[in-house]
Amino acid sequence: MVNFNGNLSENTTLITVENRGLKYGDSLFETLRIVANKILFWEDHYFRLMESMRILRMEIPMNFTMEFLEEEILKTIKANELTNARVRCTIFRGNGGLYLPTSNEVEYIISANELNSPFYLLSEATYEVDLYKDFYINKGLLSTLKTNNKIINVLGSVYAKENDLDNCLLVNEDKSVVEALNGNVFLVKGNTIKTPPITDGCLKGILRMQLIEILEKLPNYELKEESISPFEIQKADEFFITNVIQGIVPITKYRKKQFTTEVARDLLAKLNMRIRLG
Repeated sequence: MVNFNGNLSENTTLITVENRGLKYGDSLFETLRIVANKILFWEDHYFRLMESMRILRMEIPMNFTMEFLEEEILKTIKANELTNARVRCTIFRGNGGLYLPTSNEVEYIISANELNSPFYLLSEATYEVDLYKDFYINKGLLSTLKTNNKIINVLGSVYAKENDLDNCLLVNEDKSVVEALNGNVFLVKGNTIKTPPITDGCLKGILRMQLIEILEKLPNYELKEESISPFEIQKADEFFITNVIQGIVPITKYRKKQFTTEVARDLLAKLNMRIRLG
């Protein structure tokens, strides 16, 4: 069951060829993790979505309150008979116009799929990455938004499959490592943990925000939001990816470099505890 503008339907062909998200990528989306009918980090997701809509000059409907959208999401979960789910909430400008829209009003689609585990689990599998350098992430505000313009991520995913990699690292025009194909990155060297700043062009990730809040309260770690060069990765102790669906994904291999996973394991336990207490 899909929620299209508040109406539940089994019809998954709800958009037309005039859909602006399809034609121009004039669209935003949030990927949400639902556990026991609760949206994790919902306030952070909601405010990121509202901020992104303002930046893209979309008209925010008066009824788009946090409570309204939460109810629409949970309604969709219930219709699909799920309690733990991965949800995608897509917002797009209404049909009409060429590059210039005829209206800034928006529509939305909410879809849901079953989530395997209610808690974040640390994978023990080998996870190999390398740089994707065919195209760059541009530094700037648009790169920090979760829009439907993800062609670099698509091409990077194709490259990863062709080269038997589990993921790729995206770089900006300064050749700094910005993020992975599906999440933010954190580098560990001793007690120092670095993650690229938003000004480098990385996604303003929800799990990134959560982990930064956790790290700022831990005296045994020093957090730095600084650019990461590819050369630093070779000297790191650990390197991991974060996203809302998987939590923390340890990278075990980058070229000839092998990484440990102790800090990732420690932080994942603290993240799960934060969720339980929240």
